Amino acid sequence: MKRPRNRTLDYLAYLAVRLIVAIAQAMSVEQSYAFARILAAVLYRMDKRHRNVGLENLKMAFGDRYTEAERDQIIRGVYRHFCMMLMEILHIPRKLHPTSWRERITLVGHEKVVDRLLKGGPVILLTGHFGNWEMAGYLFGVFGFPPNSVARTLDNPYLDRFLRSFRERTGQTMIPKSGGYDQMLEVLRHGGVLSFLADQDAGQNGLFVEFFGRPASTHKAIALLAIEHNAPVVVGYARRIGPGFRYEVGCPEMIEPGEWKGTADDARLLTQRYTTALEQIIRRDPDQYLWLHRRWKHQPKKRTKRSTMEITEKAPG
Repeated sequence: MKRPRNRTLDYLAYLAVRLIVAIAQAMSVEQSYAFARILAAVLYRMDKRHRNVGLENLKMAFGDRYTEAERDQIIRGVYRHFCMMLMEILHIPRKLHPTSWRERITLVGHEKVVDRLLKGGPVILLTGHFGNWEMAGYLFGVFGFPPNSVARTLDNPYLDRFLRSFRERTGQTMIPKSGGYDQMLEVLRHGGVLSFLADQDAGQNGLFVEFFGRPASTHKAIALLAIEHNAPVVVGYARRIGPGFRYEVGCPEMIEPGEWKGTADDARLLTQRYTTALEQIIRRDPDQYLWLHRRWKHQPKKRTKRSTMEITEKAPG
């Protein structure tokens, strides 16, 4: 049975976050970056568990391409990037507007995606825990194509409402990852835009596809929804290019329904294709990817000798 949360502690945590937000927003972007670098150095030292997960993931993903010292530098960069990203999120509502976004954003490969959005009909947008994915969702709202984004509800209800208010400021609608399937169906049935973070471990029952040469458990629902509703799947990113608060936002892959073969293997092929596209994005800037989560936490179950023999015995002929 799940232990009830302490609402008083939740509210105190919320107040602490609001205080930090107020202080950060009172700074310039450059000043908040300086604070982010200090925070990143502290977290790198204190957060041994996630630091080790990141180093292990880099080793699994790249093998001997990087030395131990280079892997350490990449993980330091990961902490630095995400602390800077948090600061940017606090400044986004003041910095990204329909008249000012060009000062900070460079678009790449967006034409075919804009044409598809203007045409109408359901579209699925995908990215991973790379670059500044929160800004990407916000930006689509600025452009007039507010997505319906699937995300996990935070355990702290006060913080969840606070984050939701930011995310929905430009018309983006948040759909809970747990219990929101009917809402996802409604979005696609009405020709809306549905967005996902598509690089999370899906457990032992997920669909295993190759990610950096290793089987990675991936959620089946994205591919199944795309196939059922004939929705193109767009893989995008928002990568930091600097100096300062400057990003390149690109859409390198758009998988059209006409490319599917109409077979039972379509879901696997589609999942592998967008996972490969995400891998290519990450390889370009590995220090902008969240290596601190266990992407390969689950692996396919090994077939035992007994089960192999049973299948052989039951086979016809």
